[in-house]
Amino acid sequence: MGKVTGFMEYERLEEGYEPTAKRLKNYKEFVIGLKPEESKVQAARCMDCGTPFCNNGCPVNNVIPDFNDLVYRGDWQNAIHVLHSTNNFPEFTGRICPAPCEAACTLNVNADAVGIKSIEHAIIDRAWDEGWVKPQPSAHKTGKTVAIVGSGPAGLAAAQQLARAGHSVTVFEKNDRVGGLLRYGIPDFKMEKSHIDRRVKQMEAEGVVFRTSVLVGEMPKGSKVTNWAKESVSAEQLKSEFDAVLLAGGAEQSRDLPVPGRDLDGVHFAMEFLPQQNKVNAGDKLKGQLRADGKHVVVIGGGDTGSDCVGTSNRHGAASVVQFELMPMPPEVEDRPLTWPYWPIKLRTSSSHEEGCQREFAIATKEFLGEKGKLTGVKTVRLEWQGGKMTEVPGSEQVLKADMALLAMGFVNPVATLLEAFGVDKDARGNARASVDLVGGYKTNVDKVFAAGDVRRGQSLVVWAIREGRQAARAVDEFLQGSSNLPR
Repeated sequence: MGKVTGFMEYERLEEGYEPTAKRLKNYKEFVIGLKPEESKVQAARCMDCGTPFCNNGCPVNNVIPDFNDLVYRGDWQNAIHVLHSTNNFPEFTGRICPAPCEAACTLNVNADAVGIKSIEHAIIDRAWDEGWVKPQPSAHKTGKTVAIVGSGPAGLAAAQQLARAGHSVTVFEKNDRVGGLLRYGIPDFKMEKSHIDRRVKQMEAEGVVFRTSVLVGEMPKGSKVTNWAKESVSAEQLKSEFDAVLLAGGAEQSRDLPVPGRDLDGVHFAMEFLPQQNKVNAGDKLKGQLRADGKHVVVIGGGDTGSDCVGTSNRHGAASVVQFELMPMPPEVEDRPLTWPYWPIKLRTSSSHEEGCQREFAIATKEFLGEKGKLTGVKTVRLEWQGGKMTEVPGSEQVLKADMALLAMGFVNPVATLLEAFGVDKDARGNARASVDLVGGYKTNVDKVFAAGDVRRGQSLVVWAIREGRQAARAVDEFLQGSSNLPR
């Protein structure tokens, strides 16, 4: 594929970033994508490897060698056709996917992987610029109706697939805008929300109806999950009015940290902090917005959500930002012969880390300290592995100054009341119980109710949500029609 000897002739070229000083002054995307000629050269690096492990490394099974070859040959219009055949929203994954496909690239065994993500990014951006992304309304209507609860990547992917199959699809979203955690969980500097808006317009032209600020079921009392719903509908109402219901909500129940001082003013979930800034960026005015201006911020959790808190805090003008991670610092370079083609554990430094952040590994929070009800510090202890488990290092306790602590330790399960409202069985982790079998996949124990995405598999990647949405759409189509031509 591409140029047979390209991987020996060309080096990997990374996408560029705008200067840190410039990008910290706003919330706009700052990644500088590859130019067409640069994309062609990078696509030329795709080897004729015989067995393209990248396809299986990609959760949506993108036909990567084919679109690389098309970019190399300058056939961009067919490249977007191939890309869209497996991925409804490559502009999302081309920006925020960690690219497990590149970890699985055959070239990654002993060299730098093909820049698959940057090529995907270039293809979809050019397709929008050239006007190649158009609505694809179904020529025939089935007369069947489907309700989808949740407008994140799983719900959007399923809605688009089902609408193109001819069904009448209504998407219910409890927040005031479409997008779910894409909209209110991911900072604008990583993905501007105009990408969601233009997909919504495309899907509306395909017949999808979006109902925002509508809560299905009830929120748990005292829940701190961000929610701007203005009305509600019951599970029974959806089951009676629609031929099928797909639950595609996110895993929004944040993992808490029940240590002394947790109730101090200044200790917040990341998902209390991040959505507010996205709303302000969208033009909304909020009273009492959580801000990090001039504060000493401690971010507890070393994953992507924690990194997003770092980047947002720096844009607020935080005095300092420290990020905690329970696990020891991983190696900077993975042992490729040992880990390939699987996702390796290695030190990952995000653009937000590069903007300014002190990272602490093998550290745990013992207590939040405060005065007059306000957070003033965080008491910590160092950790080490002993006997196959983490133990505290004696005498390693210390106190860090902190005005704000953000809990970004992941998400444990979907909001429980949604599943309870429908009577859906849960698995051991509190997610909807539904298999991914070829026959009857994504079906819950409740008649005509399906589940896909984070609500079924737990917290995961956007690309996994798109995969589940597409597969669930086929399962729903088979349930309604007896068979389906939708790809699985």
